[in-house]
Amino acid sequence: MLATIPAKKRELIARGMDVIDLGAGDADLAAPPAAIAELTAAANEPLMSRYGFGMGLPAYREAVSAWMQKRFGQRFDPFTEVVPLIGSKEGLSHLALAYVEPGDVTICPDPGYLAYLGGTLLSNGTPYLYPITPRTDFLVDVDEIPADVVRRTKILYLNYPNNPTGAVAPLDYLAKVVAWCRAHDILLVYDNPYSEMTFDGYVAPSIFEVEGARDVALEFHSLSKTFNMTGWRCGWAVGNAKHIGVLSKVKSFVDTGQFQAVQRAGVAALATADAWLPGNLGIFKSRRDAAVAAFAAEGLVAPTPKATMYLWVPLPAGVDSIPFHERMMEDEGVIVLAGKALGAGGEGFFRVSFITAPERIAEAAKRAGRVIRRMQSGG
Repeated sequence: MLATIPAKKRELIARGMDVIDLGAGDADLAAPPAAIAELTAAANEPLMSRYGFGMGLPAYREAVSAWMQKRFGQRFDPFTEVVPLIGSKEGLSHLALAYVEPGDVTICPDPGYLAYLGGTLLSNGTPYLYPITPRTDFLVDVDEIPADVVRRTKILYLNYPNNPTGAVAPLDYLAKVVAWCRAHDILLVYDNPYSEMTFDGYVAPSIFEVEGARDVALEFHSLSKTFNMTGWRCGWAVGNAKHIGVLSKVKSFVDTGQFQAVQRAGVAALATADAWLPGNLGIFKSRRDAAVAAFAAEGLVAPTPKATMYLWVPLPAGVDSIPFHERMMEDEGVIVLAGKALGAGGEGFFRVSFITAPERIAEAAKRAGRVIRRMQSGG
């Protein structure tokens, strides 16, 4: 379903509809000026157009290491404990190729980022889909995983702050999960691309702030969301040298490295984050607040998220997410994501990305209210 949305959007625009796209986590804002300037300069240097291979730009590795130290107090050797990625999605989906064989299991949050499921299936593994719901505060309760599943599990995927629910995980919960993974020899893949997209004083942790995490965890980061650089495809993973070495080996067979000019732009983005990021987050906060208020005014009340760029909005009883998603597009030209499109556990919800101006979000909410009323009345 997700892959068909761009084509559907083009069709709606061709029909003359006023389309409001709140689907993908892809903001309409500019990347940091320093990153744009550095990319422009680097693109004119012939050396930057050569293969980067797995090493990539040494300065990028060093910038990542310095940022992890400054932000989380965690030191990673830039050359043995950091791996540059062509966007974190690429690394997340390729990782399972190294760890998962037929008969092996990965535990995936449901709903969740589809790269976890995709990497598992491409590796001929078996996904165990754990439904994340309000009952557990959208956390994966590892105590509820059946013993026969645990015995076959190679990877547990976690993502907090969470896409699509906006949920956050307390440190005591993360400590429990790390201990559980250590006890069962399970690799913890901690997907952390929203660590900087936080509000109201909340500060998201790294999994490596938990004692013992380095034995069992890899953490993935991205410039996409934090720096409005989704199309640039620039991210990284950090962890101990053994786990990083495994991922690096897989990547040596599937790519020859990120465009080094983009990595140089990534260095500039990280170096100027302290000055640039607060203003960007202020824009997202205003959009978040507008989205919460506008949808609530239509009877679609969602919790105010402490992080991410998403609202996870409950649908009224009797309104299924996929028909709602389809009616929103066909009747009103508004693109949101059906909860079920992100996993069966997402039924009963839809996801709004607050990625455009507050007035457009408010208009989308009005249209959503009209669709709900028509569906409830049988229209």
